Amino acid sequence: MQKAFRLLALRSRSEKELRAGLRKKGFEEHVVDAVIGRLHEMDYLNDASFARGWVRTLAINRLYGNRLIETSLGEKGIPGSVAKQMLAEIREEFPEAKAIRKLIEKKIGHRQIAYLDERQKRSLWQSLAGKGFAPGLIFEAFKQFEEGFTGNDGE
Repeated sequence: MQKAFRLLALRSRSEKELRAGLRKKGFEEHVVDAVIGRLHEMDYLNDASFARGWVRTLAINRLYGNRLIETSLGEKGIPGSVAKQMLAEIREEFPEAKAIRKLIEKKIGHRQIAYLDERQKRSLWQSLAGKGFAPGLIFEAFKQFEEGFTGNDGE
């Protein structure tokens, strides 16, 4: 239990991550199961709560797109239904389109995409795709910026 508490004190973890951490420290499976069960009873381990915080961090702080966030949650053992629910909650507060606009503004400043050369546009596109944004969303964001989007959308 002490090792589990130490791992959770460092940062919030999913059940899958905590199990892996305890196994790595050499604990037997029956011990890991007992500790995980007790942590659930005490509500120190809650995958839905973990997912909500992780989605918030990735979506708002790191400006990741939905694809990359869902992949990250899957790697951490969060079921797809929980991932989609938490992503929907956070995206009501901070839409994916807003995140992509902030990233573009950060990368190109106040310039319009129309003034970038093809290599720069391709690099920007690849950067946004690498952050987990869908091609259709990237295309729409490029279109907005080519039309002179200023970043002031009434917020």
